[in-house]
Amino acid sequence: MPRALMMSLAIACLALAAPASIPAHAQGGMPDSENGRYSLNRVEDGYLRLDQRTGQVSLCSRRTMGWSCHPIPDERMALEEEIGRLQRDNAALKKEMLARGITPPGGSPSEASSPREKPALKVPSDAELDRAVATIERLWKRLVEMVKRWQREMTPI
Repeated sequence: MPRALMMSLAIACLALAAPASIPAHAQGGMPDSENGRYSLNRVEDGYLRLDQRTGQVSLCSRRTMGWSCHPIPDERMALEEEIGRLQRDNAALKKEMLARGITPPGGSPSEASSPREKPALKVPSDAELDRAVATIERLWKRLVEMVKRWQREMTPI
């Protein structure tokens, strides 16, 4: 896992896992929490500031000119964009499967109804089965007769 991603995840976890925010007046000169909009959590390099409205996480540290907060790169937007792209691709693939009369995984057979739908398999009746069996018996008898005739012709007298 890339170091930047691990650092972002660790910082986000710290910001979200520590519900008790440090009051602004308890640490003189610390960045203002703007009436509860931000929760601040102490970290090695300063404070993590979580914007309670937007979810943006920033790292605030003391500089020579005072406090400076820099946003931590948020990969959530990139992940949400990728999820959106995958959902669109998935929908297009399901549509293509339906157009070909294939039921998509997890879908119901009624979703697969299309103009090119194959007819349901028809089970033969007893009369049709009897005709098929009679035909196979006739063919078998003819084959046996042919083999016997061939054997007679091949055997010397």
